Formats: sequence, structure tokens, C-alpha cells
Amino acid sequence: MKTLHYSAYVVGFMTLFMSCASDDDNYVPLPSQNILENRIIELYGSKDALIQPLATDFNLIPNDANNPITAAKVELGKFLFHETGLATNPSMDEGMHTYSCASCHHAQAGFQSGILQGIGEGGMGFGINGEGRFKNGMYLETDLDVQPIRTPSALNVAYQDVMLWNGQFGGTGTNQGTEANWTVGTPKEVNNLGFEGVEIQAIAGLDVHRLVIDEAFILSSDYKDMFDEAFPDVDVSERYTKVNAGLAIAAYERTLLPNQAPFQQWLNGNTSALNEQETEGALLFFDEAKCYSCHSGPALNGMDFYALGLNDLAGENVLTPIDDATRRGRGGFTGNSEDDFKFKTPQLYNLKDVAFFGHGGSLHSIEEVVRYKNNAVAENQDVPATQLSPLFEPLNLSDDEIDAITAFLENALYDSNLQRYVPDALPTGYCFPNADTMSSQDMGCD
Repeated sequence: MKTLHYSAYVVGFMTLFMSCASDDDNYVPLPSQNILENRIIELYGSKDALIQPLATDFNLIPNDANNPITAAKVELGKFLFHETGLATNPSMDEGMHTYSCASCHHAQAGFQSGILQGIGEGGMGFGINGEGRFKNGMYLETDLDVQPIRTPSALNVAYQDVMLWNGQFGGTGTNQGTEANWTVGTPKEVNNLGFEGVEIQAIAGLDVHRLVIDEAFILSSDYKDMFDEAFPDVDVSERYTKVNAGLAIAAYERTLLPNQAPFQQWLNGNTSALNEQETEGALLFFDEAKCYSCHSGPALNGMDFYALGLNDLAGENVLTPIDDATRRGRGGFTGNSEDDFKFKTPQLYNLKDVAFFGHGGSLHSIEEVVRYKNNAVAENQDVPATQLSPLFEPLNLSDDEIDAITAFLENALYDSNLQRYVPDALPTGYCFPNADTMSSQDMGCD
């Protein structure tokens, strides 16, 4: 298919239509928006292919057939995801009731971590967007619960059938054929339950991150009624379990959709949602810059794995050594050398509130990511050139074009109201997403 060069066409109309203010009731869409719509239709058949459903449209959100989303599951999962009261298996007493799933996946940072290396137990402080979290000086490195790789966002996980940068969690779809690597005695063994990646990660993550689903605790709290409503068809003797807690958390995570972002508004017919620069950036994204080759669908993500030569976690702020399997990405999970240094294509919404990008957090702004892709020069010399993706090639974009793509990614894909997915308070009354003294002070939580 011949590449269409739209950017010059767009620029030619920018001055002519500058008077079309986006807040004008008589706003007339730029011709570039018509071109954008036609390009999306050319690629996907309809704008609808990129539209995210409402968080309450459970039938339209991708479900795991073995864990259908219900309102009761989502409500339970929302509380469990943020519940610091589940932190009852810390390595040190100081960690008791101080961390949660949301310690590393919170709304203020687009449901990822606001720091280079996410910290569950052993962290202190929060700051504004989670950027103020740091290691508790009382902890040895071996006692910390830290992410060995940049924390992936929990946004748009409904559009992923396997989870983590290496895709190790998930017992269906993409991971068919990897059964020999579901190692007994490790979190990967949970794949044998047969759920998709979102569910497997939620179940396995409770143990990995030292969170406990205690039946006695549930039966003596408001959580009992929530479990009863979420799992009415499960026998009482099997209802208050880690697996069901994980299934509820996964149901909640599947509803974390940034569907109020300006680009989503534009897809739904609001022609004033995108300005001229964002529109040009979208045109470039879906055409000349070839971003759509890897990033597509409602989440602008992908289920393929690519080697782009990015650095691993490194530097004085890295709290624990990075093991060889983590460095090898998909290959570290599958054991196939052809998969070495390949990492899963991430979703692209709500990236503005973090300062670390790539699986190793080596890039520090959205613009830097765009420039890295534009230059296509690998920064990690340990990645053989033969492993680099053939799609990783110079794009020859101008500075203005890079600025336009950056504006599209940074602003048009930014949902400013993710707080709607966060509870006002927990049944236990604990602070969240962290409940250490300094975090509580940062967040004004008593």
C-alpha cells in the first residue's frame, strides 16, 4: 500500500482555519480531521474499531470467558485493589498494612508507578503523583518488594490476553505452546488455572506482593457481603479465597478505560476535541510515522514482542540487581533465543504523569520516546543488531512532526478524570494506596 503524505496538506490549512476556535458552538472541523477519519476507516474499516466502551458496558469490554465481568465483582475488586488492610505478610513488621496493589498502579500516575522502580513493601512517601516514594531506610534490599522492570500500566488491560513486559502471565491465546515454562513453584504455575493474563496476574500477584486474603478477616468485615454478591454461585466453602479475590480485582482492572480522553471524544463525534497540532500528530501516527504498525486497537497497544534496543533498569536509583531472565524479556520466559530482548508493545494512554518510559525507564519524556523511535539507534549495546525489530528504522520526521506526534500522545490520549475509578474510602478505614506514616502525610490521610 502506498504511503500517503498528509502532513504537508494539514500544515497548508492551519493558518486558514485558525479562527475556528475549539470552544465555538459553530466549530467547523478542519479538513485534516476529515483526512484523519478517512485514514482510520482505511486502516480499520470504521472509527468504531478504536472506540473504548463505557466502564459499565460489561458486554462490550473484553471479558475472560471464565470470569465474566459483573458490577458486584468490579465493586469488590476496586476495594481489594486499593486495600492496604491486605498487607499482612510483610517481611518486616514495619510493613504491616502499609501497601496495596495500587502502591505501584495508582490513578495519579495513569495506573502505573510514579517512580523508576515501583516499591510495594518497604517504600515510604507518595508525593503528588507517586513521584515522592522512596526506600525505607530500615529495609535491606533483600527485604524490599520492588519491580525488577518498569511497572506496566493497569489501564487498558482488557485488550491484553497476556500480562507483563515478557507476557509470562496468561494461560490462553498468546501463551499457547509455552506450557513447559509454567514452572511449578513459581508464580508462572498459576497459568495452569487457565485464565487470561489479567486474571492470572491478579491471582499470582497477591502472593508475589505479600497480600493475604484471609477468610477470617473477610467474614468479620464488610467484605463478606461483597464476596457474597460477587460470587453468589460459588459454594460458601470456596467463596472467600485468593482465586476469587484475584478474579474480582481482574474484573475491576478490565474496566480501567481512559474513555474520556480527547481522542476518544473525537472518535465519538466531538470534532472540537482535538486541536490542529494534535490532529496532525494523529495523522502522522496513523500514516507516515507508522506508529499504528505496532500500536493499534482501542488501547493503541499490541500483543507482539519487539526488540528496540532500550536499556534495562540501571543507575543509582535502582534498588535491586536485574536478573538475566528479566533482561532477556520474552526470551527469559520462553527460553527461546529468538525471543531474547523482545518486550510487549505497551498501551499509550495517560503517559503524561510519569517521567520514565520503556521497560527500563531509560527515556524520560514522551518526546524523547518519539525521537528515539525516529532516530532508530539502539542505546543498549548488549542487544545484538540481528535481534532488533525490522520495524525499528529511521522515520526521518522533522522537529515539527515530532512535536505534533508528541502533542497527540501527551494530550489527546490523556484522560484527566481517572479518579473516578478510585474509592472514596476503604471498608477498613486504612489509608491508600500506601499507609505508611509519610504517605499518609503526603496525601492528607488520617
